[in-house]
Amino acid sequence: MAQQGFQLDQAKFCCSICLDLLKDPVAIPCGHSYCMRCIKSFWDGEEEKKIPSCPQCRQIFTPRPVLVRNTMLADLVEELKKTEVQAAPADPCYAGPADVGCDFCTGRKMKAIKSCLQCLASFCQQHLQPHYDSPTFKIHKLVDPSKNLQEIICSHHGEVMKMFCRTDQQCICYLCSVEEHKGHDTVSAAAERKERQRGLGESQQEVQQRIQDREKDVKVLQQEVKAINHSADEAERDNEEIFNQLIRLIEKRSSEVKQHIRALQKAEVSQAEELREKLEQEITELRRKDAVLQQLSHTEDHIQFLQSYPSLPDLSESTNFNVRPLRYFEDVTAAVSEFSYQLQDILSEEWTKMSLTLADVDVLLSPAEPKTRAGFLKHSHEITMDPNTVNKWLLLSEGNRKATCVFVKQSYFAHLDRFTDMSQVLSKESLPGRCYWEVERSGKGVRVAVAYKDITRTGDISRFGFNEKSWSLNYQNNSWTFLHNRIETPLSVSPSSRIGVYLDHTAGRLSFYSVSDTMTLLHRVQTTFTQPLYAGIGVWDIGATAEFK
Repeated sequence: MAQQGFQLDQAKFCCSICLDLLKDPVAIPCGHSYCMRCIKSFWDGEEEKKIPSCPQCRQIFTPRPVLVRNTMLADLVEELKKTEVQAAPADPCYAGPADVGCDFCTGRKMKAIKSCLQCLASFCQQHLQPHYDSPTFKIHKLVDPSKNLQEIICSHHGEVMKMFCRTDQQCICYLCSVEEHKGHDTVSAAAERKERQRGLGESQQEVQQRIQDREKDVKVLQQEVKAINHSADEAERDNEEIFNQLIRLIEKRSSEVKQHIRALQKAEVSQAEELREKLEQEITELRRKDAVLQQLSHTEDHIQFLQSYPSLPDLSESTNFNVRPLRYFEDVTAAVSEFSYQLQDILSEEWTKMSLTLADVDVLLSPAEPKTRAGFLKHSHEITMDPNTVNKWLLLSEGNRKATCVFVKQSYFAHLDRFTDMSQVLSKESLPGRCYWEVERSGKGVRVAVAYKDITRTGDISRFGFNEKSWSLNYQNNSWTFLHNRIETPLSVSPSSRIGVYLDHTAGRLSFYSVSDTMTLLHRVQTTFTQPLYAGIGVWDIGATAEFK
């Protein structure tokens, strides 16, 4: 009894707005008490009305009252909180803003633990007990607490909706089924739920599978981003080093030109100085002779003049030199300038190529493979074989698109790219990043392959699939196998005479398909291709053929 009295007293100290114990309690003129923050927020929300009122009794106050903290009431609440903490284990739980409150509690409501679909009410532990004790309530349907009980009531008849109209795809009550929905396909809500539950399970499985697929895609994307960043960093470092080498080379050539100019300058100046000294010596000698001649010309004694004349020194041979036009190093500057123009043209042309290469870089995840042959054919690539690689037991025809194994060796000229021991051939051009082609075969002993250009050309190791540089689908003894690096994988599916090959170089994906009315996957490779790939075919049974389509 004492505990019930304590609960009643506690309810009296609750704010009717937030339903919690009063915080900074204030009493308004009508006598009701609220949290200061709650009543302020309430009155602030009534600003449009301009007239504040009491949330409980609706008494109007003019003007808006000044709120002052009720000290005595605040002290009582604090004491009550201390008592509540001590008695907390024995107290029931109260409903918070996010909880469903008991519809039968007065004052502060307890948290509901069940809702009744017949009573259309929610009950706390105490008020729910009659549903467990009384036979009258035992047939009622109890569910988890719900705030939306009114939504299951028919708006027309006020009855609980327990049926479902499949014709109109809506929930109805029993009266609806015999009135507005008469003649419609109606079932109980439970039956429709059971039917849809199966579909829900299938949808859930599909969603879960898609979640798993997308999570795998996310991991692949994360790996792709990591690879993109690593590749970009490496490319930046490598290109920076290349350009630095070019800069150092140009600086070296610039220094060499400077040194050459200065060496020529030194040689030419030295030669000019030497010539100048000779000329100055000659001038000095000529001036001395000129003085002698002048002195003799002023001699008045004829006899002395005539006696001295034969002893006059002869003029030495004059120093001769050719003065060149005043173009000393302008020709060098012109040559360097011409080289600069040529280099700019080359850089401009190569930069265009590099820009196109950068534009073609595919750093995004490659799209999924097509599902139909029409989809694959959108990536169709025409392939011709390289006569320089064909083995002498193969005869090329149909514009180098068809290879036939023949009985007589062909007289092909020697070439370093030619397969000498295996009757196989590579395509002339490398394959683009994403492409598709088909090979039509007849007879036995046929290989459909892709390989790097630097695959070995001699010995057993040069056979498609017998090394790490080729991937091959082989037909022999009426069975198909896949080979790479001598590892053989038998194929359980029996392919048709036409094989489709789909390559996504960037994604590292290579797929072989049997082509008929449908596309049947035979084998798929997931790896990292480090070089451009070339299409290849091998034919080693006499009369057998393989043709690119």
